[in-house]
Amino acid sequence: METIKDYFGSLVFDDRVMKATLPAKAYASLRKTIDEGAELDIGLANAVAAAMKDWAVAKGATHYTHWFQPLTGVTAEKHDSFISPAPDGGVIMEFSGKELIKGEPDASSFPSGGLRATFEARGYTAWDPTSYAFIKGKTLCIPTAFCAYGGQALDKKTPLLRSMEALNQQALRILRLFGNDTVKSVRTNVGPEQEYFLVDKALYERRLDLKLTGRTLFGAPAPKGQEMDDHYFGVIKPRVAAFMEELNAELWKLGILTKTEHNEVAPAQHELAPIYTTTNLATDQNQLTMEIMQKVALKHGLVCLLHEKPFAGVNGSGSERQRQA
Repeated sequence: METIKDYFGSLVFDDRVMKATLPAKAYASLRKTIDEGAELDIGLANAVAAAMKDWAVAKGATHYTHWFQPLTGVTAEKHDSFISPAPDGGVIMEFSGKELIKGEPDASSFPSGGLRATFEARGYTAWDPTSYAFIKGKTLCIPTAFCAYGGQALDKKTPLLRSMEALNQQALRILRLFGNDTVKSVRTNVGPEQEYFLVDKALYERRLDLKLTGRTLFGAPAPKGQEMDDHYFGVIKPRVAAFMEELNAELWKLGILTKTEHNEVAPAQHELAPIYTTTNLATDQNQLTMEIMQKVALKHGLVCLLHEKPFAGVNGSGSERQRQA
């Protein structure tokens, strides 16, 4: 019987996979880039791209994408296949370091670029090696930052990476003042709890306000609210438990350290909490978590509501961010 240890992180190009597939010198150089921000040369990028492609294709992937977070509230991706034409009329599977480290999607239609003419609204995605690539469906997803030609941030990740680096530099400066010269970097960690509501899909389809806005805008309150607090930490209903079981399995395959789950205070409200990890990785994983929660819920005839306040008169679902350095 397959256990969690057997499949945890099976869809992630994580440190275990990098160490096993990269030459020792390339692995050491990549770790220096990740840990200390060392420069990434094209030779190293080519080695990583080749190993990443071979691993992804062996897992059934046919495409790759630069996965980024524009100012739309959701993630974005443009898929390209690994295939290139072969002289004999067939195809070969290729993926270069140049394709790994930079992409050039059109930025004109995003909220950050819609006021500019299309030919002036170029955007660039840049590989973020501190966040692991992963497979979603048949696509290798490469976490990236999204910037304009002049370096202006067009996404939510670029300001995060810059603030993390600013904190790192100032923390190191303070450590040096106290005589500590051994620490190479200082990282922040975060554990983003995700609160959410589950509603029956058939009932959801009858509410145009829920479908269009993710929250109720009219209607009478439910006859029973949270007056007795009997839902909080209560026994999880079988239908919800089945959803949580499948959700955990999908998240664990992606290396997401989901740890705690329980009923929250409001009726039909629940919570999922992960173990702390580095802020950058945790932010990417939180985006993935919300996407997968909604997909898995539909398979169980449910709809997952992530609006901060979907129902008036009961608790909202503010995702708590617990930070530590």
